[in-house]
Amino acid sequence: MSERLATGFGSAEESPGLLLWQVTNRWQAAQRAALKPYGLTHVQFVLLASLSWLQADGPVTQRQLADHAATDAMMTSQVLRALESRALLHRLPHPTDARARALTLTEEGRALADRAVTAVESCDAVFFAALGRQVGAFTSSLRSLRDAAPRP
Repeated sequence: MSERLATGFGSAEESPGLLLWQVTNRWQAAQRAALKPYGLTHVQFVLLASLSWLQADGPVTQRQLADHAATDAMMTSQVLRALESRALLHRLPHPTDARARALTLTEEGRALADRAVTAVESCDAVFFAALGRQVGAFTSSLRSLRDAAPRP
């Protein structure tokens, strides 16, 4: 019986999947710490910030928000209920779709998103500083991966 994993890589350091996993976990830990003073989880922040972006173009449905944030619809619904209970957003009847709700940030939700985005972007600047001038190429590569990945 072989003592080594039956892998095509010479070492774990060559596995892009493992490296992505490791970097993602460290980045998420940094984001959790940055968002803690605001009383937000990372997914709560992403949904608040995404809603802020999207609502500039009119009423936003839960499905549109989940698609934009690439979050699971059921989890999105649960997080939105928690944010609504904190008076950070409203879920009102949609003006053109009787089956949907129109999501809108409250003034408090907008202000919190604006304060938190500063912390998130500062955290990102520190975290990705090791890339130097390659950060633009890295971001482009991430977009390519996101766009090529099948949607659930």
